[in-house]
Amino acid sequence: MFRNLLVLFCFISFGTVAQTNRYFVFFKDKTGTPYTIAQPEDFLSAKSIARRQSQQIIITETDLPVNPAYIQQLKDMGVDTYYTSRWWNGVLVEAEVSEATTISALPIVDQVLLVAPGNKFSNGRIKRVKRRLNTADQPLANATQLTQLGIPAMHNNGNRGEGISIAIFDSGFQGVNVTAPFSLLNTENRIKQTFNFVSNNANVFTADDHGTEVLSVMAAYMEGTYEGGAYLADYYLYLTEDVSSEYRIEEFNWTFAAEKADSAGVQIINSSLGYNLFDDEGMDYTKTQLNGETAYITRAARMAIERGILVVCSAGNEGNNAWQLVTPPADASGVLAVGSVTAGGTRSPFSSVGPTEDNRIKPDVMALGSGTVVIRASGNIGTASGTSLASPVVASLAAGVWQAYPDLTAQEIYEVLTQSASQATSPDHFLGYGIPNFDAVVNYLKEPEPDHAWILFPNPVVGNRFQVRIDEIENPVTLTVFDNKGVRVAESSIQINWQNNPFEYDIAHLLTGLYFVRIQSGNRQTTFRVMKQ
Repeated sequence: MFRNLLVLFCFISFGTVAQTNRYFVFFKDKTGTPYTIAQPEDFLSAKSIARRQSQQIIITETDLPVNPAYIQQLKDMGVDTYYTSRWWNGVLVEAEVSEATTISALPIVDQVLLVAPGNKFSNGRIKRVKRRLNTADQPLANATQLTQLGIPAMHNNGNRGEGISIAIFDSGFQGVNVTAPFSLLNTENRIKQTFNFVSNNANVFTADDHGTEVLSVMAAYMEGTYEGGAYLADYYLYLTEDVSSEYRIEEFNWTFAAEKADSAGVQIINSSLGYNLFDDEGMDYTKTQLNGETAYITRAARMAIERGILVVCSAGNEGNNAWQLVTPPADASGVLAVGSVTAGGTRSPFSSVGPTEDNRIKPDVMALGSGTVVIRASGNIGTASGTSLASPVVASLAAGVWQAYPDLTAQEIYEVLTQSASQATSPDHFLGYGIPNFDAVVNYLKEPEPDHAWILFPNPVVGNRFQVRIDEIENPVTLTVFDNKGVRVAESSIQINWQNNPFEYDIAHLLTGLYFVRIQSGNRQTTFRVMKQ
């Protein structure tokens, strides 16, 4: 399965040059570790344990930390060690090529993987330049992106992310700690944790402002002017992306961040990052590897999902180039991969498409990524485009839904968002299951009345309109009206989704009296006796 990655192990070809690189060392086992599954509180927070228990997820050996004796053995050799990974059972190191060869021969080591050339932890980085548009301040400047997903209704329902823990993995959060639109987040101490995996310190308010923009979609707040989709949630900010280069190290930074988020008890990860091509072509992925089982970041995302975390990620901006497809980790099964649409709901041309190599639907859902309104590092309002801006809109919706329905599992949140989206009955590889919406989720989760899975109301009809709700949708829905003599007087073919279920029907053209309304969806049908007054 990993034949295309074998080139990564050929670090011996660097010869005898004293080149220091970054490697990930995979250990063979966890034998002798002082940690046990019976005492998870030694390596997981109470919130993390509670999240697992609430979703009936067991703690396994994969959750155990790396054996500290193995790390010490490398240190005793003079090797610089950095972040460990419970899930991969290994450690990131900086070592010369000759040292890497020696490490690979150790009995405790399974393999040594080159993840990036050079020792970068102390180096400076280059700020990425992106094209943006200016916008003038106006009431609810970001209303379009919120309304498209029904987030105003979610806020009116009292769900603004309170009590939900969200981790954001990105390239930098410049300005978040000092600008006014994030003041509520700071004064209420809802930035719970920060870590910079690129520079190995806690300062994430540096390097780049892409993460600032992503976070703003969710968490910025300026009364009457800008409301993040989940502006009262708790946030964990992790800098995992090095904007000055593109190497496999960033997939491992993502894993380290996911494990840190897992240990802290985070419920949702938003990752507006994707990896398919690298500065070292030997690290590149191919389209045939988009199977949900190959890329390291994809497999790490699956491990996060299996621990009860909802992973929301950008689908990728490859729609206009030769790659076209979604980028890892968007190919992972269960990852909520988000594509981009315009304000009118049509797919943005740059938005990556599916399917995966094993023909699964991707992207999963869509949100506004063309001209998304954001807050910049300066604190000013602007717009930016990309699936990376669509992803946090959906993550905001997910936070509000989880707050409204706290008994749902992460898997169930994924299911209700996809299965209630605008084209859930006919998903494709361009829009996935369509655009999700809070009202659609509410309708989808409504329990039908006993023995009345299909409902017509009000009945008698006072006025000219009635509504119909059905418990399962198979389009088109055919509605036929007969008079009291059995003569057909009206018929319509209707496309519905969970946002317009119940749907409304106008009978203004009919006289008062008794009618029979037959409704058919797929192979199911029922007839209602209706009185128009």
